[in-house]
Amino acid sequence: MPVAAGLEALWQNQDRKILKRINALLQDIARNGNEGMGKPDPLKHGFHGYWSRRITGEHRLIYKVADDEVRVAACRYHYGR
Repeated sequence: MPVAAGLEALWQNQDRKILKRINALLQDIARNGNEGMGKPDPLKHGFHGYWSRRITGEHRLIYKVADDEVRVAACRYHYGR
């Protein structure tokens, strides 16, 4: 599962190592759902149904699996920085 074009453009200019990590996380999500690498954590309150995984200490991947598709809500910063 490749990273969406917008995500790739953003991270390709910033940090290619992070782009590789995002790709690895998305592939893991496709294989294992809400279990696996990056310390998956279900979100609460207004983000019910979404999950968070660590990209780095600073960045988190916020996503939801719906209809056999991974929908990425955010992949930069942590807690709305």
